[in-house]
Amino acid sequence: MRYNNATSLAERRATLLQAAAKVGRSVTSILDPRLLLERTVDIICDEFGFYYAGVFLIDETGEWAVLKAGRGEAGAAMVAAGHKLKVDGHSMIGFATGQRQARIALDVGAEPVHFKTPYPPHPRSEMALPLIVGDEVIGALTVQSTEEAAFTEDDITVLQTMADQLAIAIHNANLHQQNKRLLARAERRARLLEAAARVSRDITSILDMDTLLKRTVDVICDVYGFYYAGVFLVDETGEWAVLKAGRGEAGAAMIAAGHKLQVGGHSMIGTCIEQRKARIALDVGEEPVHFKNPYLPHTRSEMALPLVVGDRAIGAVTVQSVEEAAFSEDDITSLQAMADQLAIAINNARLLKELEAAHAELLRTKTFEALATSTLAAIHWIGNKALPITTSVNLLRDDLQQLKDSHPELVDSMLEDLETIENSARLIFSVQEHLIGPAREEKPRPAMPDDVLRDTAVKMGIPARMFTWRIAHGLPLILADTTQLSRAFGYILKNALEAMEGQEKQQITVEMAPAEDGRFVAIRISDTGPGIPEEALDKIWAAFYTTKGVKHAGLGLSACYQIVKQAEGRISAANLPDGGAVIELLLPVYDGPMAAAEFSIRRSVLLIDDDDVWSRFAEAALEQGGNTVIRSVDGRTDLDAFDLILVDDALEGADLHKVLEHLKADGAAARTIVVASSLRVERAMELMPFGVRDVVLKPYTAAALAQIVR
Repeated sequence: MRYNNATSLAERRATLLQAAAKVGRSVTSILDPRLLLERTVDIICDEFGFYYAGVFLIDETGEWAVLKAGRGEAGAAMVAAGHKLKVDGHSMIGFATGQRQARIALDVGAEPVHFKTPYPPHPRSEMALPLIVGDEVIGALTVQSTEEAAFTEDDITVLQTMADQLAIAIHNANLHQQNKRLLARAERRARLLEAAARVSRDITSILDMDTLLKRTVDVICDVYGFYYAGVFLVDETGEWAVLKAGRGEAGAAMIAAGHKLQVGGHSMIGTCIEQRKARIALDVGEEPVHFKNPYLPHTRSEMALPLVVGDRAIGAVTVQSVEEAAFSEDDITSLQAMADQLAIAINNARLLKELEAAHAELLRTKTFEALATSTLAAIHWIGNKALPITTSVNLLRDDLQQLKDSHPELVDSMLEDLETIENSARLIFSVQEHLIGPAREEKPRPAMPDDVLRDTAVKMGIPARMFTWRIAHGLPLILADTTQLSRAFGYILKNALEAMEGQEKQQITVEMAPAEDGRFVAIRISDTGPGIPEEALDKIWAAFYTTKGVKHAGLGLSACYQIVKQAEGRISAANLPDGGAVIELLLPVYDGPMAAAEFSIRRSVLLIDDDDVWSRFAEAALEQGGNTVIRSVDGRTDLDAFDLILVDDALEGADLHKVLEHLKADGAAARTIVVASSLRVERAMELMPFGVRDVVLKPYTAAALAQIVR
């Protein structure tokens, strides 16, 4: 609208000033930046009667003025399209921001610096006003009209005052938002530090490793509100970080699957352990070192925190969120403080476990030293007294045979008496063996319980048809003295055989599987006998207690109980619902170091053994170490082709003595090593006359196998 006289111009100026004041009052009270800009363009258009208004703000680079709010559908469309203009470029806004001056275009069609917008209706007049705070240009305001020459120089003065107020309001709103962010950040940091302190208080008092790790992941998720947390510990090789505790069903499933990540590999955990630095992935879909885990499909953000003790990384903690960009640098500070406390707690738990193990080993050693010292004289006395008895019995029997023709009845009576004396002497030897046997303990080592039990059954001559085997796939190694364990298995099998005497069905069922807590292997040996009298279930472990009459010393299960206890396991007995008894042993799982096998020399090896769990393990381990392996049941092959011959002491498909005689006759005995799950001096002395190179305990790890093959 044009004004033709001074009065009209004065009235217009008064109207503009009044409108500018109203706009100023309205915008200065709004502290939300987005709402401020949207309200500004509406108020300007409503109060001044303009067709369009828009607010541009200069971006972080300082090169572009970006449209942040615009009137109506045209403004919304341009904001959505990311509309921006070059600062000091060939546009009204560019001029205003670059030259820090207002600019009027009275006819935008003819104005060289006007930006021709594609959105109708097209303006005829435009004014661009810089938004300045102090010495800084923060953006520009555009107001447009459909009338030609709608603005005057007087309008610039009035509207620039309003633009200055708007600039201050925008600046204040930005400061307000910045302060809110700083306050929220400070509050979040305080909450994180408080949560870290709480986690530290909860975990530092726990000294049992399993309890500590499980409690840690639960507390982290509960206190921080994370989707998932897990604790990895570096294994003995230093190559793998193994998941030891994880939140919920996903964690349990990964632990059961033996989930592990390579240290220094392409994963958050592997990288943070190698570098001993926390890592954050704000969007795991884009993060190159993130491990895409099918058990945790909803993870969007992940943080990996190293567990460091001294200068050594012992593992890492992973915390994960379903939200994108859920973590900040502040989170690293607070959560790393928690992780440092956890590392100390884990190290303390390890030290305590090692101390307890050392104490138990010392106690065991002292106990056996005391046992050996206290029983040595008694056993020596028993042996000295029993040996003349057996010798005298044999001499008397020979003498009586010569008198049998003249005094047959008297001789028969005396022979019966001699048999009684001989049986008593044998009982003395049995007591001696049961008393001293459990004291002959080797150092516990990793072992395959199913192989030890099968070897025991083979040596006892129990037919394979009497056994039903139910062995869980991937059965872990146990920690045990296999010689003593074989002795315990032998007592149990002997009791089962005796219980089934006279029974129509004679069957022994063996079941082996990891116990529920994963710390033990459960071994159940059941028979089809009549079962154990209920009143005797608690008494069968006592020395000299028997339900089988005077011919039995009642020492087998007592010795068995002692052996299992020495192995830090548990043993119990029960009756089956359908008849028969079951003995259950819980033997500790081996969780110690698993050293790598080092086969310094590649050999051609003949493995003489049945097709069983140990021979399959040995064959695979030897071949993986670069050796050539042939397996034979009886050794009837070209022996000259082999550098080394390994023979299992318990052969089901061949006679061991005949196998060793064949090897000796063929000149291969010096290259032969007999491996036995149970090794006693008497057995070694029995086999050494065959000329074998050595008789050794059967190795159950690749590293132990490499030691005897080298």
